[in-house]
Amino acid sequence: MSEKAKLTRGSIARHLVEQTAPLIIGVTAMISIGLVDAYYIGRLGATELAAMSFVFPVTTALSSLGVGVMAGTSSVVSRAIGAGDDERASRCAALGILLGLATGIVVAAALALFHDPLFTLLQADGAMLHQIGLYMLPFALGFPLLLTISGMNGVLRAQGAARRSTMVSISFALANWVLDPILIDGAFGFAGFGIAGAAYATIGGWLLGLAVGFWNVQRGEIPFHPAVLRGAHVARGVADVLRVAVPAAFTNSINPVGLAVMTGFLASAGEAAVGGFGVGGRLQTLAVVPLLGLSGSIGAIVGQNWGAQRYDRARLAMIQAGGFCVVYGLLAGAVLYFAREWFAGQFSEDADTIAAAMRYLEISVWGYAAYGLFIMGNGSFNAIDHASTALTLSLARVLLVMVPFALLLQPAWGSDAVYGAELLANLAGGAVSMLLAWYFLAYRHKAKAAAEAA
Repeated sequence: MSEKAKLTRGSIARHLVEQTAPLIIGVTAMISIGLVDAYYIGRLGATELAAMSFVFPVTTALSSLGVGVMAGTSSVVSRAIGAGDDERASRCAALGILLGLATGIVVAAALALFHDPLFTLLQADGAMLHQIGLYMLPFALGFPLLLTISGMNGVLRAQGAARRSTMVSISFALANWVLDPILIDGAFGFAGFGIAGAAYATIGGWLLGLAVGFWNVQRGEIPFHPAVLRGAHVARGVADVLRVAVPAAFTNSINPVGLAVMTGFLASAGEAAVGGFGVGGRLQTLAVVPLLGLSGSIGAIVGQNWGAQRYDRARLAMIQAGGFCVVYGLLAGAVLYFAREWFAGQFSEDADTIAAAMRYLEISVWGYAAYGLFIMGNGSFNAIDHASTALTLSLARVLLVMVPFALLLQPAWGSDAVYGAELLANLAGGAVSMLLAWYFLAYRHKAKAAAEAA
């Protein structure tokens, strides 16, 4: 067992706290970017705010490609660390970062060419489509920076270096906070770029995050050295990373894609319904930050222990993390439910938009605990090289529950059908995810060991 495999020793509860707490700060910083964007763009007008409601699920889905790169890199590197194979860990770390850069370039080109047809398909048109285009073109051109950062964060998280990973996220967010009011509204005699300024601020944040990420990786136990790939089986290493990264990328993009479809369902109800759904979605994302942090930290803990064949510790980590999801999810939902009017009023002055956001929060908040179980389960599946299971669950949650429910009941229930569909999808997804997680962590490895012994 490698000395680098520190998560295979000591208290599981302590590791969960130490790895999750910094990631909560980092995830909060990242999510705050969308909230700050919404605040300043909301002051530009209802059309601009509605345009960002269309943009938000799409950019979230695209950013989920970064989550895939990070999950794939972290999964392979953490298992190599747990197994004591430091050479393989270094090779996979370099591959993960380079794959992030290459993928980002390809996606950036496609997005720059086809963003207008994409949003037309999602029912955006006229002035709203024009505003969307002003944002999406610069966002697309800077996108490779994000995926490169994701590869670096995967390397850091695999080592259990959650604090260094959080430094990257905080630097990105700080730059965005400072640049948003300047580039959107203007300052010091500068007129500002309007909605496009939010994209330029994001690019500025990515540039700073890239510099901080590279500095932290080079200071860590597995620095980025492309030379380690010389003479190595690069194709096999790429396959190992992609086997987790590709399903994980799709897994993390499916939910925002589903939300984009839900936004399209609401488009016929007008700008207020779309804007309210966007405001409610941002508040929900902020509320589940600790759950998102936990889903990010569980992978390294489960991955290292799985690689070291410490299956009992991997299972205990899942049990303790699941208990936190239930308790925190119910508490966070109650807070948003009872203070929904105040929260909604912070992002819009339009009465209809506030009413729509409040109604969304009345229904959706009771699924937070189950959603936490769902994403935590997915993080564990990725860590033990069962990313295809996480992908299947995510597809089923959206395509078999969320979309059909909203589509069938919208004529009778209106907007409530969309909100109820999300709640039902979270409840079903959380229950099935935990059943499968228990199967893999408690029984599957025993069957595999018995077969190998025979």
